[in-house]
Amino acid sequence: MEKTNFWNIFKVFFKIGAILLGGGYVIIPIMKQELVEKRNWLSDDEVFDYYSVSQCLPGIIAVNMSILVGYKLRKTKGMLASVFGMALSPFVSIVLVASFLSKIMNIPFIDCFLGGVNLSVIILIYLTLKEMWHKSIVDVFSSFWFVFILLLAIFKVNPAILIIISIVLGLIIQKIRGEKSV
Repeated sequence: MEKTNFWNIFKVFFKIGAILLGGGYVIIPIMKQELVEKRNWLSDDEVFDYYSVSQCLPGIIAVNMSILVGYKLRKTKGMLASVFGMALSPFVSIVLVASFLSKIMNIPFIDCFLGGVNLSVIILIYLTLKEMWHKSIVDVFSSFWFVFILLLAIFKVNPAILIIISIVLGLIIQKIRGEKSV
């Protein structure tokens, strides 16, 4: 297990930020590889728990996750290292790309490159959904709840309301089953 000092946390999250293309769903396979498989800093369940919480919070999912993971690893110093690392590489990339974006957008190679990136993002989203499915749909009730929320989403019920309903129902089910709160 790699040491969880400020510098190592920064380096890992800088790397994650540099290769993170495609938004929030793409972060799960990358975080699992870097934080669970390579460094054993988190468990699979922690990655999915942090991802779920990060989606419910305002802001960028990757930054929200880096805050939660960094804080778990080294409290405030870990949080600062992870956020700074996660945000620095995209910031530098955006500044560099923005300076010559209009010049490169018409180059066929760049168009093909971006098409390839889009395809890889779709695959990463699929892998994330597949893994989340197995961890989330675990019994008849969760299957029913998935279909119910999906129907509400199809009928364009506000996502915030869906989240609040799910939180309340989760708390009720926890209370009924007599499970200990986390």
